[in-house]
Amino acid sequence: MLTISVLGCGRWGSFIAWYLDKIGHRVTLWGRQGSPHLQEIQETHTNGMLTFPDSIRLTDDLGEAVTSARVIIISISAQRLRSFMQTLPPEQTAGKTIVLCMKGIETGTGCRLSQIASACAPDAKIAIWVGPGHPQDFNAGIPNCMVIDSDDEETKRFLIGEFTSKLIRFYIGRDLIGNEIGAAAKNTMGIAAGMLDGMNLVSLKGALMSRGTREISRLIKAMGGNELSAYGLCHLGDYQATLFSPYSHNRQFGEAFVKGEKFDKLAEGVDTTKALVKLGEQYHVDLPICCGVNRILSGEETAREVLSDLFLRSIKSEI
Repeated sequence: MLTISVLGCGRWGSFIAWYLDKIGHRVTLWGRQGSPHLQEIQETHTNGMLTFPDSIRLTDDLGEAVTSARVIIISISAQRLRSFMQTLPPEQTAGKTIVLCMKGIETGTGCRLSQIASACAPDAKIAIWVGPGHPQDFNAGIPNCMVIDSDDEETKRFLIGEFTSKLIRFYIGRDLIGNEIGAAAKNTMGIAAGMLDGMNLVSLKGALMSRGTREISRLIKAMGGNELSAYGLCHLGDYQATLFSPYSHNRQFGEAFVKGEKFDKLAEGVDTTKALVKLGEQYHVDLPICCGVNRILSGEETAREVLSDLFLRSIKSEI
């Protein structure tokens, strides 16, 4: 049994706390003071998707949550990671294992999330947890496969041994760069898929999946990763949950955007798209889908113009 603190009580962080408690670990779930998510769980023992047992300790004391845990799991907005990590003194995280459970790239720097965590917690072991799945499906008992990766071989094997169950089978990641970029970039593809949904062009999702995976594989290779990672669970393997699922925030956002409707939930792909465009420029990689989505989001072109140019008008060799 591990002592684990999950920092962040949104839908994914709360699920992780629920899951790790369910498989036998001692879990603390932290939310910031005044968090409506934490208050809801405290008052009702549910967040509308999951029911939380009394065995999960709830707290808004960040220092206590960090110091009491052997493993710290962070599930917050990717763009807030650096400022959040800077509130954790390095002596509090020294010798601990930190697992990052969000998907994104820092817009201002193009840094992967593990790079940020390593810089802020130099004496901690850093890992990532990525791959497909929604809390609603897991709560219904529908299993899935995910990936844990780290630069430290012992750390990822330890985590996989402790976290694997009949509900989630974890695979050993072999490419930290590829798994982080692939996991983040699938949210951009999710926005594009939602736009296709909103324009009644669902049949083009197959082309989006094929070309999107190839596009991201080129970027991963240019950054020093294994291009085949784009075809694994971090990216292509997560497409069903992101491009088709009714629960996908990024797909929902893309659909709402082209319909001119308001969407007030977190869609990490918006900031990730900006970061991917910058990385494409930095590494001299052509990213037509990422750049196209970025032009739509910035108002430079309409979705119909961009998506038509991407999938219907241009004449190119497939491979």
